[in-house]
Amino acid sequence: MSRVDRSEALDLLREAPLLELGRRADGVRRRLHPHGLVTFVVDRNINFTNVCICQCRFCAFYRRPEDPDGYVLTHDQVLAKIEELVACGGTQVLMQGGLHPDLPLEWFEDLFRKIKARFPQVQNHSLSPAEITHLARISGHTVAETLKRLRAAGLDSVPGGGAEVLVDRVRREISPNKIGWRRWMEVMEEAHRQGMPTTATLMFGATETDEDLVDHLLRIRDLQDRTGGFTAFIPWTFQPDRTELGRAEGIRKTGAVRYLRVLALARIVLDNVPNLQASWVTQGDKIAQVALRFGANDMGGTMLEENVVAATGVRFRLDRDRLVTLVRDAGFVPAQRTTTYEILKVFSR
Repeated sequence: MSRVDRSEALDLLREAPLLELGRRADGVRRRLHPHGLVTFVVDRNINFTNVCICQCRFCAFYRRPEDPDGYVLTHDQVLAKIEELVACGGTQVLMQGGLHPDLPLEWFEDLFRKIKARFPQVQNHSLSPAEITHLARISGHTVAETLKRLRAAGLDSVPGGGAEVLVDRVRREISPNKIGWRRWMEVMEEAHRQGMPTTATLMFGATETDEDLVDHLLRIRDLQDRTGGFTAFIPWTFQPDRTELGRAEGIRKTGAVRYLRVLALARIVLDNVPNLQASWVTQGDKIAQVALRFGANDMGGTMLEENVVAATGVRFRLDRDRLVTLVRDAGFVPAQRTTTYEILKVFSR
């Protein structure tokens, strides 16, 4: 089968009947994952600070350095949260926060060493390309040196946060102080070069066009062709409530049909990225079930804790038992995985 090009991708997004698009994406999923497993990871998102000098217009979570409700967790507080995760059988911690002007690289190195020494079984899947670039800048190191030091301290893999849409016109509108799309890609390529797996994301439903969405997917595909370092792709929808961007532009929440169209297109275009996550965090459990017939093969994490999306007022919560039931009810076999998609446990139907 020939590869989908930009023109065909645009046509599929705009013109293909929804169910036909879903069937085609489901065919890709079946080819990549013929055994009918749908995976998930037991994890926790730890936002170590909400102080951020980036101040993205789509974010309801950040606080300015001078705001009285800004915070920085202590290392002991982070370790206590991970201890709770491990007690629940968790295997992944995802730490992200704001671009804090006063947290040096050494703060993270010290924390990561403590985590690895105390919880060697936990995958440290932390720090977005924007955060890594910020640490490199304030420490006076290159991105390559910063990644090397973080990896030596215990960073195992890099999440795909901060991708938003990999088109600079869009980024200037929604996150004008954040790194451009080329820098995001450079950080990911360097992580792959150093042997660190990463994920890739897409936040859509703000000011992007159809062309922007397709360009985003093609840029991810191009880098994956070169490195093979992306383990998964996670598209999710902008949540406008309580955000500057939502108020200023009058943006309404993206509906389920648009979400499923973009999800299915991602599965079709990204023929070299093995896993596609359904976003129950933004879409809820029922649409996440439908997403499993639109190309998704993974339900992401149980997220013992999640604060960024919750700051917009969206508070879907799912524990492991509920995830297992949702996957079964959708006609699939649930399986708990690691960050790198090694299967830890298969749950019977």
